[in-house]
Amino acid sequence: MNATDPQARFAEHRELLFGIVYGMLGTVADTEDVLQDVWLAWEARSHGAPIEHPRAYLVRVAINAAIARQKAVERRRETYIGPWLPEPVMTETVADAAEPALRAESVSLALMVLLESLTPAERAVFVLAEVFGYTHGEIAELLDRTPASVRQIAHRAKSHIQARRPKYEVDPAVHRRVTERFMDAVSGGDIDELLGLMSPEVVLTCDGGGLGPAAGPRPMHDAERIAALLVSRRFRRHEGLEVEFRPVNGSPAALMIREGRVVGVLMLDLSPAGDQVTAVYAVTNPEKLTTLH
Repeated sequence: MNATDPQARFAEHRELLFGIVYGMLGTVADTEDVLQDVWLAWEARSHGAPIEHPRAYLVRVAINAAIARQKAVERRRETYIGPWLPEPVMTETVADAAEPALRAESVSLALMVLLESLTPAERAVFVLAEVFGYTHGEIAELLDRTPASVRQIAHRAKSHIQARRPKYEVDPAVHRRVTERFMDAVSGGDIDELLGLMSPEVVLTCDGGGLGPAAGPRPMHDAERIAALLVSRRFRRHEGLEVEFRPVNGSPAALMIREGRVVGVLMLDLSPAGDQVTAVYAVTNPEKLTTLH
């Protein structure tokens, strides 16, 4: 790589920038638009004096552009039909990524749903500190704030998130097995098996956007109602529908495929012990599945 080539230097940090911006916005199209703005700023700046810390410069520009973009994203969600979920992204290792683990680490769906309740500043600080490991001092420089201010924002954001979902990790192999068992029960119409897998307090959030199968205008509660809905024809395998298991948003997921096109993605959130499904996320809005084809 030519260290003086602006395009090569930008490509070196693109995965990091994608992870940060996607973590703040939750949509691939908006993330790509922001990265295009960052590239234009970087290309224009590269014609002047050399930038001493290219990575820090790019991250600063990306964060500010993402914060500015958040207002437009929020306005669109105000008129969105039904529950809104982040756009799923495939998180298999990218062969030419400088930091391939960052994307998978940064886009946990259950975490991103909670990030929606934070302010833009809280979300930026949380993503940088908790996901990408930036220090409060580094974040203060990136956001043009004092370290004390960043510490306060970080504490407020972290407390807010942990109160709703304590941090824990489930063995990926266990997560995959539960996901496969869950989909086998759905496709086989086995309500008893589904009820055995789900917590009594399970919640189903289905994002159809008015364009795909959905569970209603709000998240659905009650395990028996959820099991009955999932084994109905709209979610079960039938003629021409295949299911593949792939890592999406950093976790095992079931991709529902018809004629080579992904028509739905189902992801599960599990209890700390990995023995119960506490949340079911389904994305069937075709406009959010185009990057998975």
